[in-house]
Amino acid sequence: MGTSPYSFRLDDDLRQSLEREAETEDRPPAQLAVRAIRAMLDAKAEKRSAIEAALQKADQGAFISAEAMNDWIDSWGTEDELSAPTPDITPDPE
Repeated sequence: MGTSPYSFRLDDDLRQSLEREAETEDRPPAQLAVRAIRAMLDAKAEKRSAIEAALQKADQGAFISAEAMNDWIDSWGTEDELSAPTPDITPDPE
């Protein structure tokens, strides 16, 4: 995979932080910037994928009500901790 130059502006504080971190890691600032950009883009792609998976699951039409979810969360750490809720909302048959 080739590389190509890309230019952008950083505010002074961000530039100084990047340069300090690069010095600490004994790496060029550009290398840290590339790693940071790659990590951000990977995280966004992962989030997008998770959203797509959730939408596909939602299209199946089974949901957990807010009440059931809240009851479960409220039970955390108590003697009567509930099991994770199962879907209790389904679409009306057409």
